[in-house]
Amino acid sequence: MKKYSLARLLCLVLVCFCAVNVSAQFQNFRKEDALIVLKVAKDEIRKHYYDTSYHGINLDEHFKKAAEKVQMAQNTGQLMGIIAQSMLDFNDSHLYFLPPARANKTEYGFELTAHGDAIFVAAIKPGSDAEKKGVKVGDQLLKLNGFPAIREKLWILRYMFYTLRPQPSLNLMIQSPEQAPRTVEVLAKVRMGKQIKDLTNTVDLNEYLREAESEEHDRRYRHEKIGEDILIWKMTGFDVEDQILDAMVGRVKKCKSLILDLRGNGGGYVSILQRLIGNIFDREIKIGERVGRKEMKPVIAKKRGTPFDGKIIVLLDSRSGSASEVFARVLQLEKRGTVIGDRSAGAVMEARGYFYQLGQDTVIPYAFSVTDADLIMGDGKSLEHQGVIPDEVLIPTPKDLAAERDIVLARAVALLGGKLTAEEAGKLFPLEWRK
Repeated sequence: MKKYSLARLLCLVLVCFCAVNVSAQFQNFRKEDALIVLKVAKDEIRKHYYDTSYHGINLDEHFKKAAEKVQMAQNTGQLMGIIAQSMLDFNDSHLYFLPPARANKTEYGFELTAHGDAIFVAAIKPGSDAEKKGVKVGDQLLKLNGFPAIREKLWILRYMFYTLRPQPSLNLMIQSPEQAPRTVEVLAKVRMGKQIKDLTNTVDLNEYLREAESEEHDRRYRHEKIGEDILIWKMTGFDVEDQILDAMVGRVKKCKSLILDLRGNGGGYVSILQRLIGNIFDREIKIGERVGRKEMKPVIAKKRGTPFDGKIIVLLDSRSGSASEVFARVLQLEKRGTVIGDRSAGAVMEARGYFYQLGQDTVIPYAFSVTDADLIMGDGKSLEHQGVIPDEVLIPTPKDLAAERDIVLARAVALLGGKLTAEEAGKLFPLEWRK
């Protein structure tokens, strides 16, 4: 759970690649700069990382080897990859390198998500080359630019092709339901952006992270009522202002049952998590113990006014991370609600951002996310790398995805006594692309 930002990047980097679409910042990034960044990374981890054993990694030896790789690097892309890999070798979801922002943004025109162990096309942007080439929702992704596409590797591919190595095109090996695999070359759309982003500005950092993880689309809260008693709340993140959350909670309290859809919700502020939990329990709730290199206070949610006392069902998927996972697990442990869907991301740590820049005339900003605490839940376990196992595991088939049937939401409505077909559920919250 970030202390400064919603998004997370779960990432492992293949370092042998060449840079494309390089901005002025990247063009001025040299081996000497990479060595400076590596030293700063090592120092920040040594000073702030929650595990003083560093997961058994010898910091000096580890970063010495990275520095040796820098000397052999052939281009800027390799330099960025070496830095990123040096941090991601710790296998920590919240420890990573944020490279200088590129001037242009690359959009591929489709969204990917994991269901079970496989990866599927979740959405197609209207008018994109992906749409023109016949890529469809529900197509299973078998390979991306030659890399095998499986659940455990999805975050590698996102980080690689959105953050470190945006491409002018992507080669997709996909398979539609009951059809043979086929290969499609999808052209990307390059959108002009700021020449330099100031990563010391939290707003810019949040925007940078969101754009790096997925294509731009509307992340506003949405809701629908089923009859008079059931409210479906599509909660896209825990990164909102207090008043926005309170307004939604006000709507919830007017209903008898809540379906909280946290699918695709990457997490966010601890304070918003506490605020939401405080609105659904009639007593103070201990969310978990924070474990770091020094003694830390537990995460507590205090009761807020008259709580919502109706039934609650939470929906999760593979991209439900951080605060989303913690919220769902608290409900399970306190026997306050039911969780339906797919296993969550297993990315539950606390981290802080550290911001730097190189150069004077041409400024090269960069940043690190450094984990400073693990969260131990009420059962004495961490969710990191484990995720939340739903009370009812329900995973859509490729045919469900292709037909845009939302069997998970339909099932939740049925459990609460409402009526909503999977076809109707699939039309409630379509992805709204930004223009």
